[in-house]
Amino acid sequence: MLLLGLLLVFIVVPIAEIYVILKVGDAIGVGWTVALLVADSILGSLLLRSQGRAVWRRFNDTIRAGRIPHSEVIDGVLVIFGGAFLITPGFLTDVVGVFLLLPPTRALIRRLVRRRIERRAIAGAVGGARGRSRRGPGGAGGDGDVEGSATEIDWETPRLPR
Repeated sequence: MLLLGLLLVFIVVPIAEIYVILKVGDAIGVGWTVALLVADSILGSLLLRSQGRAVWRRFNDTIRAGRIPHSEVIDGVLVIFGGAFLITPGFLTDVVGVFLLLPPTRALIRRLVRRRIERRAIAGAVGGARGRSRRGPGGAGGDGDVEGSATEIDWETPRLPR
């Protein structure tokens, strides 16, 4: 699964981006295409700055109120990824970046991410409560026995420095 993800990120996405850039260049011209790519990178950095500040403000407000900032942390990660996608030259990554930066679409993505995190946490807690993990029965170490040694320290007897 990891190999498939890496293949997608490093081979398929750049090829798709080049294809779309060439098609846009054919349709509107090279100069306009380059200008459009520069403009969306600049607008993306401005949107990143404004949304980043808003998320940071909400994060601090939540901390001051004494609550755990679950949604704010997820929003922060989504804003960082959205900004990275927008600053990266290309039209397809810009679409993904805009979805991650605009509050209404980010809220939908946040819900999906949060559900996935909660499902994994529940599955991990249930697996751990049963004494099992993905590594096999009995957890990571097998039967639960731990090899080790101990040294008794006598704090009452004064010692000379070595």
